[in-house]
Amino acid sequence: MLIEHRGRRPVVPDSAYVAPSAVLCGAVVLGERARVLHGAVLTAEDGEIRTGADVVIMEHALVRGRDRHPAILGDAILIGPHSHVNGATIEDEVFVATGASLFPGSVAGAGAELRINSVLHVNSRLAPGAVLPIGWIAAGDPATLFSPDRHDELWELQRSLDFPGTVYGVPRGTTMREIMSRQTGFYGAHKDDRTLED
Repeated sequence: MLIEHRGRRPVVPDSAYVAPSAVLCGAVVLGERARVLHGAVLTAEDGEIRTGADVVIMEHALVRGRDRHPAILGDAILIGPHSHVNGATIEDEVFVATGASLFPGSVAGAGAELRINSVLHVNSRLAPGAVLPIGWIAAGDPATLFSPDRHDELWELQRSLDFPGTVYGVPRGTTMREIMSRQTGFYGAHKDDRTLED
């Protein structure tokens, strides 16, 4: 399904394929031979999503473009099922496995692998060719890799990455009531979306 959002429409070349149950919303530009499979959602909120050539976005993946953090995908990339790419840059030939997450301002270097349920944190850079193991978290620029049992060490680094400022534009300690008031207003722009005919 193609949807116009904030006056912007998806661009799909003839060589690309978008499954009938996939959603492309707003300023989404697919590269040649891109494949967007069933249930995947590419939503350009107030920023763009651009893919290179030969990109496959598998079932139920979410790719979100943001104003300060567009989602930019290079060539020959696999975005696995149930993965989450939010305002991240993914360089050429990166493998993003099932359930992996990349947050705003993050960069996965060329040829990197993000394995099942791994996380590339906000404003973090995974080196070209690096492997982020199953369930691990990469944080920092350059990224340090943390196993799930190293939460206290991760938190020391994570605090400086400014998740609330990067994602929500608010200082740490802002109440959820205020954050969600802003978020419901922001996402309210979807009330004016328009489904496009084929």
